[in-house]
Amino acid sequence: MAETPKELVVVITRGADHELSSVAFTIANGGMTAGLKVSIFLTSAAVDLVRKRAVEGLVVHPLEPLQALIKDFLARGGQLWACTPCVKARGYEQSDLIDGVEIAGSSAMHERILAGAATLSF
Repeated sequence: MAETPKELVVVITRGADHELSSVAFTIANGGMTAGLKVSIFLTSAAVDLVRKRAVEGLVVHPLEPLQALIKDFLARGGQLWACTPCVKARGYEQSDLIDGVEIAGSSAMHERILAGAATLSF
């Protein structure tokens, strides 16, 4: 029997205007609770989620506020990447993003997948 992956990569494409961004962070945090090492790769509109003050006050009931979900993910040691071309396309720089976010290309994610990480996409 194949070994169960102990790592999870979550790809998020949805921005603050869609409930799936909150669902994705909820599931990522749940993966950490289950003992997985979790990384999130933000692409397309999802890079807007980590712009400073972008998600203040956003709540998809009955989930936790999106800002709290992101903060919890980072506080628990989650790796949070923002797609380099997506960040550049929006004119953002590192200083525009919340602390703990790394601007990175897809190779960071691919490295984890090649090592056996399971994947989810939202």
